[in-house]
Amino acid sequence: MITVTKEHFSPGQILASGQCFRMEQTEENVYEVIAGDRYLRIRQTEEPDTCLFYCGEEEYQTFWRRYFDLDGCYEDYLRKIDPADTYLAAAAEYGSGIRILQQDLWEMILTFVISQQNNIRRIRGIIRTLSEKYGRECRSAEGRIYYAFPAPEEFAGVSEEEFRACGLGYRSRYFVSVVRSVLEKEVDLEAVKHMDYPKARKELMKLCGVGGKVADCICLFALHHLEAFPVDTHIKKVLAARYPEGFPFDRYKGFQGVLQQYIFYYDLNGKM
Repeated sequence: MITVTKEHFSPGQILASGQCFRMEQTEENVYEVIAGDRYLRIRQTEEPDTCLFYCGEEEYQTFWRRYFDLDGCYEDYLRKIDPADTYLAAAAEYGSGIRILQQDLWEMILTFVISQQNNIRRIRGIIRTLSEKYGRECRSAEGRIYYAFPAPEEFAGVSEEEFRACGLGYRSRYFVSVVRSVLEKEVDLEAVKHMDYPKARKELMKLCGVGGKVADCICLFALHHLEAFPVDTHIKKVLAARYPEGFPFDRYKGFQGVLQQYIFYYDLNGKM
């Protein structure tokens, strides 16, 4: 067990921020996360900014520390917000425990293909079904059985009809195409990991079912391109209502995606 004391880190806010779908609250102040083939239980303590990570030191240092971006200084981002922008300042204060996760690229590609015109509960259910059907069974140190997210090879040969049986609907066609494109290296995911934001975004949009908004989500939540600013219906509504002359992207160059998460979380929780 590792004690993690860090400002601006709230598992509950991250869970509700719309960037990951294999994180759940299992009881009061207790969360579980499945990332790829890894599992973690987190307990938020009564002490401010302190959580318990139920894992070993090596796993924390080599995986979870980076996954939760715990070396990022989010206070710097918060300090740079224009105090005259009362909406953005309020959104940032409200969601100041959010960090941008560094998730697996392959998992995020399929996750955000699923997310199109879908709700959070259904997205979670589809990912769970896919993992249980095609992923590898794993067991945590505490004996918890869970399923790894399937690798591209584990989806090889899965038909459109089989994907439809998992609840994917029209996205089944996208899945078949994306799996083929990745396996045949029409889009080389290892190469994408080393591209800058504009190149990565353009390359990802070669995949069937990946438009600009989905590509931005993947760039932000997998590749950690913090300048990516996904615009969905929530963000579009806020931009129209609060920034009719345009959001001040230039002022926040290099961390626009962090602000997107504050805005998304604030709007999602009815704080307009």
